[in-house]
Amino acid sequence: MTRSAVPGLPTRYPIGELLPAIYADDDLAQRFTAGLDTVLAPVLSTLDNLPAYFDPALAPADFLPWLSSWVGVDADAAWPEELRRAVVVRAVELHRWRGTRRGLAERLRLCFGVHCDIADGGGAAWSSTAGTELPGAPPGELRVRVWPVRAARVDEAQIMDVVAASCPVHLTCRVEVLPGPPDDRPHDRPEDQREA
Repeated sequence: MTRSAVPGLPTRYPIGELLPAIYADDDLAQRFTAGLDTVLAPVLSTLDNLPAYFDPALAPADFLPWLSSWVGVDADAAWPEELRRAVVVRAVELHRWRGTRRGLAERLRLCFGVHCDIADGGGAAWSSTAGTELPGAPPGELRVRVWPVRAARVDEAQIMDVVAASCPVHLTCRVEVLPGPPDDRPHDRPEDQREA
């Protein structure tokens, strides 16, 4: 990311006008400061617009990777610019829900335009009764079934990359791409009732 001289970019603060009156009519001083104005104009323009550089909706496209690094997001350069901006905007929310079903579902919905059904094979069991028999071992698999909503086609490899990055190390993960919502999908979970 570099900002360099932009031909013809005017400066709002010409140095020649700021010089003492004795140099106002000095041709050499005015030409010298005009050269400095050309070099400093992009810097001053950037500083004048600094708040826009920190707003993901307004920042120049080449600043998005830098903003992404600030909020700990790995936005793929192949994604459309609007999607990279949206991921940066929602980064804090996505981090808050990281490691949960909701977090994975939101990330898949945002990045790939899919709805999903997540069956988590890990878990914990407890009992308030002493001497209760131990529960059986959990299945040890994270199963994610996805179906397209925003796009006609779903790239299973990209979905698998996101799921694998979110999957706890003690579980294996499996992704199934479906043409539509599964019939056996539970409808009572709050995250399934939310709109995209």
